[in-house]
Order: sequence, then C-alpha cells, then structure tokens
Amino acid sequence: MENTKKILVVEDDQFMREFYQELLTEEGYEVEIAADGFEGEQKFLAGGYDLVLLDIMLPKKDGLEILRDAKNKPPKVKNGPIVILTNLGQDAIIKEGFTLGASGYIIKSAMAPDEILNEINMFLNKKV
Repeated sequence: MENTKKILVVEDDQFMREFYQELLTEEGYEVEIAADGFEGEQKFLAGGYDLVLLDIMLPKKDGLEILRDAKNKPPKVKNGPIVILTNLGQDAIIKEGFTLGASGYIIKSAMAPDEILNEINMFLNKKV
C-alpha cells in the first residue's frame, strides 16, 4: 500500500475545520489542522504535506500573507499543491493566490462534500 497522503488544513472556522478533518480522515488521509494563520504558517513552513488547504480569511495572519512570506522563506520540506479555501467570490484575491503559488481554489459554500473530495483527489493526483 502506498504511503498515506498528508494534508494540512488551515481553517479558522471550527465547524469547517472539523468537517474537513473528518471528511479527509474517513478517506484515509493523514490530516493536520491549524486554527489560525500563525499556527498554519508554522506547519506550512515545516513542510512535507502532499496538499495544503489554506483559508484566506484567518486570524493573526491571512492565507495570502502566508503565501507571500513563503516566497521569501520557503518551507523546510517542499509541500505539494496549495488549494485556497474561500467563501469570497473575489477574482482579484483568487488571482493573487495563483500568483503567489496556489494551484487552485475551492469556494467553501458552493460545494457538497463529494465535490470537495473530488477536487482534493484531483490535486493530490496531479503531478506538480
């Protein structure tokens, strides 16, 4: 059996954080969570994740700031794709996320759990 994929979920909303953790754990993924931008950045910079789900609106440090800082100080161990989690339909923010290295985005309020899993599996199977 291949190694378990490791996913970092940086999400401040407790319900959403627990939702992603449960959904992904049930699929057999190893999931680490962070509840704010500071904790998320520490884990992100340690690196070694196959996928990072990164919320934009976070306390202490937002998702775009984490990506900006990572340009100057890359993770110790390379991470896989970064997928922005947002409820914002703001194209400028999503575009900036792509410029800063994100591979995609998920509009949290617009997707059912099976659609979220399909997206996550697509990013995990994509060769980066």
